[in-house]
Amino acid sequence: QVQLVESGGGLAQAGGSLRLSCAASASTFSRYAMGWFRQAPGKEREFVAAYNWASRYYADSVKGRFTISRDNAKNTVYLQMNSLKPEDTAVYYCAVSDGSNLYHPRGYAYWGQGTQVTVSS
Repeated sequence: QVQLVESGGGLAQAGGSLRLSCAASASTFSRYAMGWFRQAPGKEREFVAAYNWASRYYADSVKGRFTISRDNAKNTVYLQMNSLKPEDTAVYYCAVSDGSNLYHPRGYAYWGQGTQVTVSS
């Protein structure tokens, strides 16, 4: 069992920045691929970014604006969000991959509780 706790969400203006953090309880954190997803009201949960041991992956909608990173010594994964847009407004979730599909929620075994990001125009 892995517990994940997200933080760093909040309110930002369009064009601004936020950095999300996700702290994991597992001492074996470095073995896991990690992902970020988001879910806006009335919409399905969608892939944002993922980081396995060697590569980073991004949704087209955030490519060039968001950066995923991780600090294995702190058991933490980050999502730096720049040039925010109102359409980035959603609850953001971090998750631990089960090794299957990095781009789909079904490919993740553990989830955090989510953190709200609201971008005003």
